[in-house]
Amino acid sequence: MYKFSYAEILEESGAIKRERERLALDHAIGLLDTASLSDRGSSALEAIEYTQKLWGFLISDLSNPHNELPDDLKASLISIGLWVMKEGDDILNERSSNFAGLIEVNRAIRDGLS
Repeated sequence: MYKFSYAEILEESGAIKRERERLALDHAIGLLDTASLSDRGSSALEAIEYTQKLWGFLISDLSNPHNELPDDLKASLISIGLWVMKEGDDILNERSSNFAGLIEVNRAIRDGLS
């Protein structure tokens, strides 16, 4: 019979969640990288839409009162997420071409999940 403490289960659950977040950010980074090298057609739309949906989900999770991250970290991540979403809108509306900035920020967040 297996015996696990509640703390061990919660810790494993958090590790699984962080891994999923890393994978989702990896996918966003890959899409953004591809879009940055293309003619900005459908690949740019796909990359920005995916990235914005991802950050929408992350912001929603960070805003949840049950999220146990420190408040200052949650506020910082929400601010970053809002910037990512705005920058994506600017790219789609041809007011910016800052794919490199989006890629860099998403990589930094992904790397911080380790």
